[in-house]
Amino acid sequence: MLVIVGYLLVLGAVFGGFAMMGGNFGALYQPLELLMIGGAALGAFVAGNDGKTIRATFKVLPKLFRSSKKHDKALYMELLALLYVLLSKGRKDGMLALESDVDDPHNSPLFAPYTLILGDAPVMEFLTDYLRLIVSGNTDPFEIDQLMEHELETFKHEAEVPAHSLARVGDALPALGIVAAVLGVVHALASADLPPAVMGEMIAHAMVGTFLGVLLAYGFVSPLATLIEHKVAESLHVYECIKVTLMASLNGYVPQLAVEFGRKILVSTERPSFIELDGHVREVKNR
Repeated sequence: MLVIVGYLLVLGAVFGGFAMMGGNFGALYQPLELLMIGGAALGAFVAGNDGKTIRATFKVLPKLFRSSKKHDKALYMELLALLYVLLSKGRKDGMLALESDVDDPHNSPLFAPYTLILGDAPVMEFLTDYLRLIVSGNTDPFEIDQLMEHELETFKHEAEVPAHSLARVGDALPALGIVAAVLGVVHALASADLPPAVMGEMIAHAMVGTFLGVLLAYGFVSPLATLIEHKVAESLHVYECIKVTLMASLNGYVPQLAVEFGRKILVSTERPSFIELDGHVREVKNR
């Protein structure tokens, strides 16, 4: 939703200012220039990326226009409470007691109350994969930490591929606008026998190409690339919270302290306070 609001602000500011200076909107209506710029940008995008990147980019684009926030405080409260429950059972009964829960979390009474986490397949996969490694025993905390770090780097690199591809298209759009403008000027100069007023109008129409290229680049495409990077960073916080909490547990901290480690690495807008988390953990303990 905010993307649409931002686009409306861009259009309102640009075209509103143009109208206030007495500009003629008819001169800006150049569908052929838009066809040249948009078609060239799409062609460059297809030529410069493989099928996997193209599919990933078109898959992520609709998600950018949704206003719902996937990783909010409610999800983190559930995540930290679930981690506390799992680590408490592991500390009390031994980590091997978690084996059946980790192997089939959707039928586990430990996971059942935490529907937000169960509904997030990538997070569940990350959590259960590392719990399996821990349950298997003979795990070196340093090696687990390094493995998690490498996986998060891979996740970040893969998730940011659409952002990088869109950023390159955004960088190319001003130049493609110049290409369209040059073609328009060539067309105008090829008609040098026309009256000066007509020539001036044709050159003005040609210059719209430069305007469209710059506007599309910095007003529409590049912001999408930035937004994808923000969403990737937001997604990483969930995995980093799991990583820090599990590593604290592996290094000997009691579950309540391990969960506090995980809480402290969250950003302020999603981080529950110590009192909120402590109350939530106490409520979980008393169930």
